[in-house]
Amino acid sequence: MGTTMQRILVTGALGQIGTDLTAALRKKYGADNVVASDVRPAPENHFTIDGPFVQLDVTSSDAIERILRNHQIDSVFHLAALLSAVGEKNPQACWDVNMGGVMHMLNLGVKLELNRLIIPSSIAVWGPDAPKDNTPQETCLQPTSMYGVTKVCGELVCDYYVNKFGLDVRGLRYPGIISYETLPGGGTTDYAVAIYYDAVDKGSYNCFVKEDTRLPMMYMPDTISGTIQLAEAPFENLKHHSNFNMGSMSFTAGELAAEIRKHMPDFTVRYEPDYRQKIADSWPASIDDVCAREEWGWEPKWDLAAMTKDMLEKLQARKDAGTLYR
Repeated sequence: MGTTMQRILVTGALGQIGTDLTAALRKKYGADNVVASDVRPAPENHFTIDGPFVQLDVTSSDAIERILRNHQIDSVFHLAALLSAVGEKNPQACWDVNMGGVMHMLNLGVKLELNRLIIPSSIAVWGPDAPKDNTPQETCLQPTSMYGVTKVCGELVCDYYVNKFGLDVRGLRYPGIISYETLPGGGTTDYAVAIYYDAVDKGSYNCFVKEDTRLPMMYMPDTISGTIQLAEAPFENLKHHSNFNMGSMSFTAGELAAEIRKHMPDFTVRYEPDYRQKIADSWPASIDDVCAREEWGWEPKWDLAAMTKDMLEKLQARKDAGTLYR
């Protein structure tokens, strides 16, 4: 196996994280060396015009292999997945995409001797029996959502391929991710993004979780820098591989609304919990990421106040330009 990333494939590149990660990787490794892919075709005037883009269904091993070979890919950031809220509506599709895609990537990683696979996990791996506060790296993994089930299985099988085949696989348990670049894609933490959009657009928001729902969150710039930092860390420094806890900030939906009101005093929120409340209740309120800090130097830069100021400024600029919901 090689040791460096030179030709990179990003799956799920049109998603919330994929959009920003692809742009960051292209800036660092060169636009032509980072191939973006998604099951959807790229829209016109999208970031993908800055570099190669291919349409890819990750449930097809043959399609993945063809792209890996044609583009001489040595490293993959595998982000393609159905998220938690979508997964509950179609559990079979969630399994097929999430687990099928992971297994195809792992088997092709061994077959083609890829240098590195980054396959993210999620805070969804924990269920209601895990410690709610400062959830440790090593604890009970008994999720109650199909998305969580696929993420636990993904972590286990990724570590198996590290131990069985010596494949360099790495992964992070992402908390809720907040970004102004891409609209939410069907996750339980989407309220923490949508609330900013509606604050700027309407001055009010109908929230699908309760006011006192506290969940771990992270601003996208930290997500991207942390993901690349792990990908570039020396393999010999890693005691863990596919399941790093990655923390940043935790707040309730009510605290988030209060922070927005510091900038927009007339902003109002109505709390109308739906089926996603049950998923949120099964997740931790905060997480212990000491292993990520010790093994590859993770350290978040953004907090709730700084993030809120930046989100509102960026979204207001987009609204003024007529591109808020582009």
